[in-house]
Amino acid sequence: MSSASEPTSVVSRVPGVTARRCLWVAFGVVWLGAAGAGLWTLWAYENRPGVGAKADTRWPDGATLAREPGRATLVMLAHPQCVCTRASVAELAEVLARARTRPKSYVVFLKPSGFAAGWEQTDLWRRAAALPDATVLRDDEGRLAKTFGAETSGQTMLYGADGTLLFSGGITGARGHAGRNAGRIALLALLDPLENEPGVWTRVFGCSLFSREPDRSSRE
Repeated sequence: MSSASEPTSVVSRVPGVTARRCLWVAFGVVWLGAAGAGLWTLWAYENRPGVGAKADTRWPDGATLAREPGRATLVMLAHPQCVCTRASVAELAEVLARARTRPKSYVVFLKPSGFAAGWEQTDLWRRAAALPDATVLRDDEGRLAKTFGAETSGQTMLYGADGTLLFSGGITGARGHAGRNAGRIALLALLDPLENEPGVWTRVFGCSLFSREPDRSSRE
C-alpha cells in the first residue's frame, strides 16, 4: 500500500535518473562558465585600447597634406580592413554634421606593399568618401601614419589654424562601438570658435596599423 501511494519514491530509485540529473546540472554549470568566460573575453577585447599616437604638439614637418589658411585640419589614420573603424568613421560623420566650424578633413587609409590594387578601397573607404568636405587618400607603406606617429586604426588628430595640435586620440568609447563618447564631445567643443583650447587626448580603439591581424585584413 505504501509503495503504491508514494510513486515518487519509486521513481527516485529508478537506476540512472539521479545520474542523468547530475549530468545535466554539470553540463549547465560548464555551459554557464564557458559563456561567462566568452563574454568576459569579448568585453576585455572591446575595451582594450590600442597604442596612442606619439605626436608632436605642432603639425609635422614631413606631412604632405595641404592645410587651408585660417581653418582647422582634422586627420584620421585608418586601416581599410579594420571592422572596428566603421564606428570611428560613423563618429566622424557625426562630428562633421554637428560641428559649428567644419575642419578641412582627411581620412588616410593604409596600403601596405604586396597587396592587390584596390585592396584599400573597401566599404570603409566608400563611407569616408561620402563625408562632407573630407578627402580620402591612400597611404602607401603607412608613410603618413608614421609621420603623424599613429599606430592604431581610427587615430584622429585635430590641428588648429596655426598648426597647434588640439586633439589626439580616438572618437569611439570602445572597439566598434558608436555613440556618445569623450572623443566626440572633445572634438565638438574644440570646433566651437569660443572653446578652442589645445591639449585634449583620448584613448583610441582599433586594429594595429602595422601588424597584419588575420581577422582584420586579407590578401587578395
